[in-house]
This record gives sequence, C-alpha cells and structure tokens, in this order.
Amino acid sequence: MSPKKAKKKIEGGSNVFSMFEQTQIQEFKEAFTIMDQNRDGFIDKADLRDTFAALGKLTIQYLRDMLSPFQAQKKGRLNVKNEELEDMVKEAPGPINFTVFLTMFGEKLKGTDPEETILNAFKIFDPEGKGRIKADYIKEMLMTQADRFSQEEINQMFAAFPPDVSGNLDYKNLCYVITHGEEKD
Repeated sequence: MSPKKAKKKIEGGSNVFSMFEQTQIQEFKEAFTIMDQNRDGFIDKADLRDTFAALGKLTIQYLRDMLSPFQAQKKGRLNVKNEELEDMVKEAPGPINFTVFLTMFGEKLKGTDPEETILNAFKIFDPEGKGRIKADYIKEMLMTQADRFSQEEINQMFAAFPPDVSGNLDYKNLCYVITHGEEKD
C-alpha cells in the first residue's frame, strides 16, 4: 500500500469516531462485542451465524411464551443461508474489526455511498482523471439525465461547492465533503 493510501485510510479510520457521540460509540461497541461471538476482535461469517442463531432462539422462545399453551412446541433457529452470510461479510472492505464496523454503520446512518463509489460516478465524466469537471457540463448532465436535479438543487450544490475561476468543479473535494463532512486541509 502506498503511503498516500495508508494516510487516507488512517484519516478515514479516525474520522469515523468524530461522527458519533461517546455514548453512541459505547453502544456500537456493546453490539460489536455481542456479535463477536468468538471474541477474537473481528466479526466473521461464523460470528454472524452464531448471532443469528442466538437471535432465533430468543425469538422462538419469546413466541412460545406468547402463544397459547395448546400450540405445538417446535424447536427452531433463525435460518440464514450461507450465501447471505457471505454477502454480509463482503459488504466490508476487509476484516471487520470495531473501526470497520463503526465505519459501516456510519455510512449506513449517513445515507451516503462510500467515497470510492461516488468518485467512480464522477470519473465517468472525467476521462482524463484530473479530478475536475466543467461546471456547465455537470450541470447539464445532472439536469437532463436519470434522477434529474432541479435548478434549485443545482444552485444549492454550486453555492456549497462553487466552481473555480476556470469554471471547473473539484469533484474529489466534493466527494470528500459528502462522505466525511469536512473539507480536506
């Protein structure tokens, strides 16, 4: 890994803790600890399977308690397919330690895609890979393609991220602010 990429990961890793209050971080830590069934500091497929099994047992027991005593007593587990567990683990960029776990929840709660996904969307309009797109061009694309932006939405975007003196939008900075909530230094 290049030093530049390593620095970016460190910045992203430490920034996730600033997204939450201390009490929220503690609650996430408790949830992580519950899910880390084998207590190795990482959540893997086996941990997820065990967590779902425990949840299933709790759910079944709760339902049994609520149902009439005349209902048949069935033993059961919450059945999760192996492929579903694999898909869950694949959502993470690597092994799921607490920082990755917190980052994943942060991204889900913020309702944004990961920075790389947003960057890749902008790169379609930047074949030379300069990190900038002509503001007029991106405005036209956003107002005429797919989920079209209104003029008001365009105005809001350019008010928050004005084009430079050459009329270019620095989409790399825009993506950083969208995903991290602050401008790069």
